[in-house]
Amino acid sequence: MTGDDDGIDGASDPGALAERKMRFLFALRSHGVTDARVLTAMERIDRGRFVTGLFADRAYDDTPLPIAHGQTISQPSVVGLMTQALEVGPRDKVLEVGTGSGYQAAVLAQLARRVYTIDRYKRLVQAAQEVFDALGLTNIITLAGDGSHGLPEQAPFDRILVTAAAEDPPGPLLAQLRVGGIMVVPVGQSDTVQQLIRVRRSETGYEYDELLPVRFVPLVEGLGRE
Repeated sequence: MTGDDDGIDGASDPGALAERKMRFLFALRSHGVTDARVLTAMERIDRGRFVTGLFADRAYDDTPLPIAHGQTISQPSVVGLMTQALEVGPRDKVLEVGTGSGYQAAVLAQLARRVYTIDRYKRLVQAAQEVFDALGLTNIITLAGDGSHGLPEQAPFDRILVTAAAEDPPGPLLAQLRVGGIMVVPVGQSDTVQQLIRVRRSETGYEYDELLPVRFVPLVEGLGRE
C-alpha cells in the first residue's frame, strides 16, 4: 500500500486546489461514502493524473469522463461507493476487471495488499502502468487480456471488482472468489440502467445484494482492437 504522499498536485493555485479537494470530499460524503479508509485513499490519489486532454480541468467534478477506446473513467462517488461495498482489508488480494484509466485500481492499492487489474485494451493498460509507476504504486499488477474469464492462475481472490456491466455475474469470476470473499459487479443490459450487485461467497453458495442503480459500459469478451 504505497503511493504519492503529497496526494493531489500540479495545480498552480494552492487555495483553488484546497477548495476543489474540499468540494470533492463533500460530494463523496453526500453520496454516502462514509468509510474513513476509503475517503483517505481517494484523497491521496490525484484523479487528475488519470484524466488528460480536454477534460483535465474537470478531473474533480463528480461525473464520468471519456477516455480512449470508447471507455470512461467512473464518477468519483461511484468509485467510492463501489470501493466501500467491497470492504477491502489490508491483507486482501484483489482482482479488478476493467482497468480503464487506472484510477479505481490506484484507490484499491491504498487499501489492499495486492491488486491485479486486467483490461482488454493493451494501450489502456500501458497508460495506467505509467501513472502507477509515477505514483510509486508497486502493489498493482497490470495485465492485458480477457477479463471476463478472470485470472485463474492467481485465484482465489479475496475481493473482485468488475467495472463493466454483465448481464449476469460472470461464472468464471464467481468461481475465482474465495469463500468469505466479496465481488461487486454492475448487472444488466448495457443500454439500460443497471444494478450494482454485491456478491458474498459462503461455504454453501452465494448471497446477492442490490446496492444502487448505475450505468457502465458492457463487459465484452476477447481482446480489443488497438
